[in-house]
Amino acid sequence: MTALPAPAAVLFDWDNTLVDNWAAIAGALNAARGAFGHPEMSEAAVRGWVRQSMRNSFPAMFGDAWTEARDIFYGSFRTNHLETLNPLPGAAGLLRGLNGLGVYVGVVSNKNGEYLRKEIRHLAWGGYFGRAVGAGDAVEDKPAVAPVDLALRGTGIGRSDAVWFVGDAAIDMECAIRAGCTPVLRATGDEPEAAFRDWPPAAVADSSEGILRLAVDARRPI
Repeated sequence: MTALPAPAAVLFDWDNTLVDNWAAIAGALNAARGAFGHPEMSEAAVRGWVRQSMRNSFPAMFGDAWTEARDIFYGSFRTNHLETLNPLPGAAGLLRGLNGLGVYVGVVSNKNGEYLRKEIRHLAWGGYFGRAVGAGDAVEDKPAVAPVDLALRGTGIGRSDAVWFVGDAAIDMECAIRAGCTPVLRATGDEPEAAFRDWPPAAVADSSEGILRLAVDARRPI
């Protein structure tokens, strides 16, 4: 892989990139699936399936009843999503480190924007981010570029390779490449390598510390 451009901004995916909240997500999805007679999905299967926003994914799973399934999902999710929320190791240090470098930091997630910002407040992480954009906040959701534009609005930073998009999934790399940003993969093994064939990352790290090292190295004078 070639040398990375120094980041003026880093936009993060949320789930599985900075935090782990799979217990609540899997429980809520299975509550919706059970209501419609669908078999239960394991947490591992849910981790591999949850990529698109709800308005883009639920119609395929539930057909015309997807809005009813959505309401069941959120009825379950809101009961415990804060209690089951855990930062990934080193995530807070990564965000502090980027802030210390003077890098603008934002979030672009396919989690509902209201719940995304509740989780950020619960962790007391609001000071780390310029803006947190979730599903439904922009006219289209990831992998469309509209959430990237919203996350950067008012910063004076435009879409370019100086904007890193960090995520764990092929949809994050797709969003980055469509937006003309630098795609950085937080490797988790939840998706096969083939998923990234059409949307290859410019760099890969398997930890929060690894992502911060990439940013520090990219900003170091040659």
